[in-house]
Amino acid sequence: MSVLIAATALPCGLLIGLLLGALGGGGSVLAVPALVYLMGQSPHAATAGALVVVAVGAVSGLLCHARAGRVRWAAGATFGALGTAGSYAGSRWSAALDPGVLMAAFSVLMLVVAAGMVLRGRRRSVRATAGDGAPEPAPPKEPAPRSTPRGWPTRLREGRRAQEPARPAEYGHRPEVPAAPRTRPLRTVLTASAVGLLTGFFGVGGGFVVVPALTLVLGLEMPVAVGTSLLVILVNSGVALATRAGTGSLDWPLLATLAACAAVGSHLGNRLAGHLRPQTLSTSFAALVTVLALAMAASTLPGL
Repeated sequence: MSVLIAATALPCGLLIGLLLGALGGGGSVLAVPALVYLMGQSPHAATAGALVVVAVGAVSGLLCHARAGRVRWAAGATFGALGTAGSYAGSRWSAALDPGVLMAAFSVLMLVVAAGMVLRGRRRSVRATAGDGAPEPAPPKEPAPRSTPRGWPTRLREGRRAQEPARPAEYGHRPEVPAAPRTRPLRTVLTASAVGLLTGFFGVGGGFVVVPALTLVLGLEMPVAVGTSLLVILVNSGVALATRAGTGSLDWPLLATLAACAAVGSHLGNRLAGHLRPQTLSTSFAALVTVLALAMAASTLPGL
């Protein structure tokens, strides 16, 4: 690894980590174009090497979420294990694909990620606006006390009724019990396989897909889904990296430098997230990814 490439890897790794820490996902999609266009890696080597950056970022983030109790280990390990077949197939398919076609498909993926970030930012803005502008409900009016010639027997009877325990069966009411989310095994297997296929094929973490999948399929709350998704990403990226280990040589010093800088940038991004507006970060990231995707498409599509 030359000094020039090492100097290029430092800011690229920091930028990827900053985006990962500040946005909670999506930043690893920049690893492949950085490795190809700035560090001279082939598309196949870049998609394989990006998995190292993804795995290191997943480990560092997983430790933080685990200390906060936001990781469901059994659910994440099961979901990740179900996606290993897709990760293996995606890795094999990517290695056999033409490099130009692979980069063209990656540019389409980047456009999808950019659109997803914009939509997610708009939904957050709408929820925040609705929460700030909603009027507070008026307090319920208390019924006026009945005036009777002898008021104390009436108040005594009302006090006794208030102290009596409620009898739902007698009055036809049943206590409401929140329904547990239904787990559909076939849907879970298909979703996990699709996530693994995405990770193995493109060499990205796929957090923009894993988090909604864990929320919709397994019924996890959003903070828990974000923490658990890192375990899923770690399992899928590990399988994909092991599958690609014998398909070509990787520049380990370069990848180690990039991954270390990404880990430092992720820690800084976590602190930065509290001082900047999430919508501003999402819009800026989406604009950057869109420009890169269009540039990649313009350079690869004419050669197909």
